[in-house]
Amino acid sequence: MNSIITTDRLIIRNWLESDISSLVQMNKDRDVMRYFLSTMSDRESFDFYNRISAHFNKTGFGLYVVESRESNEFLGYTGFMIADFESSFTPCIEIGWRFNKRFWGKGFATEAAKACLDYGFSILNFEKVYSFTSKHNKKSEAVMKRIGMSKIGEFSHPKVPVNNELRLHVNYIIEKEGHLTS
Repeated sequence: MNSIITTDRLIIRNWLESDISSLVQMNKDRDVMRYFLSTMSDRESFDFYNRISAHFNKTGFGLYVVESRESNEFLGYTGFMIADFESSFTPCIEIGWRFNKRFWGKGFATEAAKACLDYGFSILNFEKVYSFTSKHNKKSEAVMKRIGMSKIGEFSHPKVPVNNELRLHVNYIIEKEGHLTS
């Protein structure tokens, strides 16, 4: 088993090629991708998987698969990426998550993100971690609050077209100093 972290309900682990089909299906879902510019085609999801793998190879960390301990089913992912678009706070370490909508509202994103933060601060020795999303994505913003992050402002995401409703993003941070493990 290639688990990195376990919680009461979750296994947080490295990717297997067998996870790609679940990732492809999740990224095609309009509800899951509501706060992104579009859903992803099969090719775009394969490319995304390859970027995740390249990020792991370069940094030693990345986005991890989240699966159910009970059923071993792919629920989604959570973990870290280096955000390097042009902004006042980048480059930075970002924590992010995406879950199949069948698993929304069950606390999995919060549970997985808390466990990843603990891992990031205690094992990877991160000093601070950011998270950001479209101002309209209230559910993801609620996860940021539940995992102990503090809002530091809003910004116009430079990779979102100027007149797009998704351009304005909320920005949250959590620092190692003062972070309490769950």
